[in-house]
Amino acid sequence: MSKLPDLSEAAKSEVIEMALSDHIAFADIKKQHGLSEKQVKELMRENLKPGSYKAWRKRVRTFGSRREHYK
Repeated sequence: MSKLPDLSEAAKSEVIEMALSDHIAFADIKKQHGLSEKQVKELMRENLKPGSYKAWRKRVRTFGSRREHYK
């Protein structure tokens, strides 16, 4: 996996909050924090409970297939 940059706890929390939002794309997270989609997924995997991570990934995949510019 790609190496995650050192982020403050506040920055990690902000990235997680942004990623959990259905209205913020991975591109927006990349612009603001410099993390790729792969790095965001890695951060989420490390910081969410396994069931929460799986539910989030399922939601991102489901909406992503329905909307061209989702996440």
